[in-house]
Amino acid sequence: MGHRYKVREIAQQSGLSEATVDRVLNDRPGVRDSTRAEVRQAVADLDRQRSQLRLVGRKFLIDVVMQTPERFSTAIRHALEAELPALSPAVLRARFHFRETSSASAMVETLDGIAKRRSHGVILKAPDAPEVAAAVDRLIAAKIPVVTLVTDVAHSRRIAYVGMDNRAAGATAAYLLDQWLGQRPGNILISLSSNEFRGEEEREMGFRAKMRTLAPERAIVELQGGHGLDSTTHELALHALRADADIVGVYSIGGGNFAIRRAFDDTGRPCHVYIAHDYDEDNARLLLAGRISAVLHHDLNYDVRQVCQLIMQAHGAVPAGPPATPSMIQILTPYNAPAAP
Repeated sequence: MGHRYKVREIAQQSGLSEATVDRVLNDRPGVRDSTRAEVRQAVADLDRQRSQLRLVGRKFLIDVVMQTPERFSTAIRHALEAELPALSPAVLRARFHFRETSSASAMVETLDGIAKRRSHGVILKAPDAPEVAAAVDRLIAAKIPVVTLVTDVAHSRRIAYVGMDNRAAGATAAYLLDQWLGQRPGNILISLSSNEFRGEEEREMGFRAKMRTLAPERAIVELQGGHGLDSTTHELALHALRADADIVGVYSIGGGNFAIRRAFDDTGRPCHVYIAHDYDEDNARLLLAGRISAVLHHDLNYDVRQVCQLIMQAHGAVPAGPPATPSMIQILTPYNAPAAP
């Protein structure tokens, strides 16, 4: 492994000790493969954020902690790294802690580890669990501001939530399904990654409330536990379709949309309207191929820009501004979608 960065910089980026990083860089024995992988990832992160390393200005090192499918964590990483240079004269660098699946205890361990080795702020997407809220409160007590992104940990002392109004997003999905299904009878499949995320719960609540007003005769069939992963969502979707022959539309809150569409194909069933969330690589392919009807999207660059401003405000580095405002809900169709990410 090359030595294009100082050991101190790699250690700071990885969260490992300088001695450990030195052992990896010099290919010494007695280092776990997972630790070597952490060092390689830190170097890759430094490569992408190289423009920030030599700038002169007040420096901030922030941690991005998320339980989310890789397609969304990749979108967040790209959005944040695109925004960092625009935050000058402040100099921000980011460390990433991504898991596709996790437990509350593992999330707490990550947050407590950040508190021990220090950070200027945390961007968090995590389950809304009491132990996670307590870990957030410990970070706040250690003067490390926490901003929740996309989904909230509402009973914590986090300084702000940034993202769309999730209840409004759910109501928007109900409106679109009702308009596009028209008089066609049938039920709606609603898919969540799990029941642990407040943002998904709020989308579901907004959807159900509006559907009771617009089309109370339609049953809502709930699918959850797939964690937004194709590998686990496919079987759940197959089971739901085989159990209910009247499903004609989908509101996918939690992802796994290739898997859900494949389940419709496997059972020979049409899906007349399909509403998904987030214009990531998977959903772009499905939308542009006409496999889903619309994507409810919000500008991730705008979101991470708000988050960074809030963290800098918490440190007194920039003047206090107005409270964070919800992201605008964009309705993307094959005819107004940007180029695939």
